[in-house]
Amino acid sequence: MTALTLSTAAAPGLRADAIVIGVGKGGKGPVVAPGADAVDKAYDGRLAGVLETLGASGAEGEITKLPAPAGFKAPLVLAVGLGAEPEEGEEYGAEVLRRAAGVAARALTGAKKAAFALPLADAADAGAIAEGALLGAYSFDAYKGGAKDAKGKAPLGEVALLGGKPRDKEHKAAVERALAVTEELNRARDLINTPPNDLDPEAFAAVAQTAAKEHGIKVEVLDEKALEKGGYGGILGVGAGSAAGPRLVKLSYTHADATKHLAFVGKGITYDSGGISLKPAGHNETMKCDMSGAAAVFAAVVAAARLGLAVNVTGWLALAENMPSGSATRPGDVLRMYSGKTVEVLNTDAEGRLVLADALWAASAEKPDAIVDVATLTGAMVLALGSRTFGVMANDEAFRSAIVEAADEVGEPSWPMPLPEHLRKGMDSPTADIANMGERMGGGLVAGLFLREFVGEGITWAHLDIAGPAFNEGGPFGYTPKGGTGSAVRTLVRLAELTAAGDLG
Repeated sequence: MTALTLSTAAAPGLRADAIVIGVGKGGKGPVVAPGADAVDKAYDGRLAGVLETLGASGAEGEITKLPAPAGFKAPLVLAVGLGAEPEEGEEYGAEVLRRAAGVAARALTGAKKAAFALPLADAADAGAIAEGALLGAYSFDAYKGGAKDAKGKAPLGEVALLGGKPRDKEHKAAVERALAVTEELNRARDLINTPPNDLDPEAFAAVAQTAAKEHGIKVEVLDEKALEKGGYGGILGVGAGSAAGPRLVKLSYTHADATKHLAFVGKGITYDSGGISLKPAGHNETMKCDMSGAAAVFAAVVAAARLGLAVNVTGWLALAENMPSGSATRPGDVLRMYSGKTVEVLNTDAEGRLVLADALWAASAEKPDAIVDVATLTGAMVLALGSRTFGVMANDEAFRSAIVEAADEVGEPSWPMPLPEHLRKGMDSPTADIANMGERMGGGLVAGLFLREFVGEGITWAHLDIAGPAFNEGGPFGYTPKGGTGSAVRTLVRLAELTAAGDLG
């Protein structure tokens, strides 16, 4: 992974492949952002004019390259657009800095070292720039000849944050937090991008066991026999058609000073063919990403442990492969869930809610203060919110609002969604307690209502449908790569931090 340091060095004397500066979009043209004073001075205060001559406007994500001025040891200045210049007395926001750092890191693929001279007013800015740079430099290279991108270049090797204070406790803490969160988020991206022939439920469970041992997290893995003995009909039913058996993984991080307990539950369908209700061609090529919820939960629990947060966090990874075969669950079958409720399976491609139902009931048995489940659950949510925003449903409006605020704070777009009671009737079944399908319109909300049925009485719960932002099929943007994104990891970590600080419920 890309190395990162705080540096008090002056830009002219720092040996690097490039100096990264920020450029805002002013009313009359580009405006050189704070942090680039030394570079602007070397251009006799005319850097904004030079950039404008080269076509720069300061628009968000815009990249302009120019030769470094005389006397600089770095040969290149890379100017990255920050978007609209802040109002007088205000500063560039954390997400603006994250995105700019991510764009710059991607643009510098192949470079060994870059000095980032972006606006850095305090420790929070240092953390945001570090986070953006480390996420932007991500590259999935496990199946290539080396750590290289499609053009044969290695990711940016080292980031030096100019203006950072290596001896300042707050600056050091901000960067250390960024390292822990981004390393685990990037590990989630790796899992999402790993082909399903190499990441089945057993392999995913093994990764979780290794990480748990490394970071002092207690882990329990239920295999097919244990699931059958325990009565986990949902997970078993989804995995019944695959040669790769399902797993339920429980990760438990505890802290001696904790007074609150959070449970995170993740959908982990390592490959989703749709089962007997087979997906049509063109809809199954990226279905290795259907375990993104479990990857997010796994990463968040490990990050919480690495940060030493004073909150107990339990992660539940509901892992299965949904395949068609002679032993697969059929439309019309009835499954008896871990809760004891029966479910008529009308569509085997609505399988995520089945594995989550078992894991939610298992999590509820421990009576946590709150449960948050994360899942690439419905195409309906993508139609509603697009490919960059996840939906948030909950049985408590205040908790739903707190999650949306936390997501916004860390730069993960989300939107509060309702749980309309009239949609519940559509899941009534003449054969079982409930069906796994209801009305077609509002399908994402129907799925949320189904999950609510399996949350223990009196427990605060929220559901994050990350079907849109979990896997980026388009080109990279900001610090978001093509492929697995690690959506919801930072929101879950922030929830854990707020809970530990006593600021969440």
